[in-house]
Amino acid sequence: MATPPQSNQRLDWLPSSALASLPTVSSSNYRGGLRHFAIGVTLVSTCHNGVRAGLTATAVCSVTAEPPRLVVFVNKNVAACDLIFQSGALCINVLAAEQEELAKAFASMIPDVQGEARFNYGTWDKAVTGVPVLHNALANFDCRVVKVFEESTHQAFVCEVLATRERSDGDALIYLNGAFRSLPQ
Repeated sequence: MATPPQSNQRLDWLPSSALASLPTVSSSNYRGGLRHFAIGVTLVSTCHNGVRAGLTATAVCSVTAEPPRLVVFVNKNVAACDLIFQSGALCINVLAAEQEELAKAFASMIPDVQGEARFNYGTWDKAVTGVPVLHNALANFDCRVVKVFEESTHQAFVCEVLATRERSDGDALIYLNGAFRSLPQ
């Protein structure tokens, strides 16, 4: 019988009772503020039983360097979320400025490009985990999932990095104020 994973949530901490009754901002105010938060654009790719899936993601963050860990937040309603959960593996592909079309394809911004058809954009290979890895991305982080947290509409996948690859040239693709933009080196 498998041992259930241990939670690392601090159970000795409680939210401030003085702040608990205060209302949160509206979703539109929150989104409005986030429009000014410049963030790098990634493609998160995965594969399970030969079925590939991926999505454009900006909710990716470094967690620790030792061990090398990243966290990516994925909406529970996208196909890739279930495949990541099943496979336990994903690749975070950091996009270069010239890869905006890829970002659009994986963000459902190109009509009739869904599912496997998204992988017709770009050149793909594999690394350690066997999930799709985008050739010529600024950086690739091939990862195994080590923890999953439910957070409202999303799953937070905490991943350990098993392999990396990077380019030494290229401008970064970022998302700011509702548009893709490039950030020169």
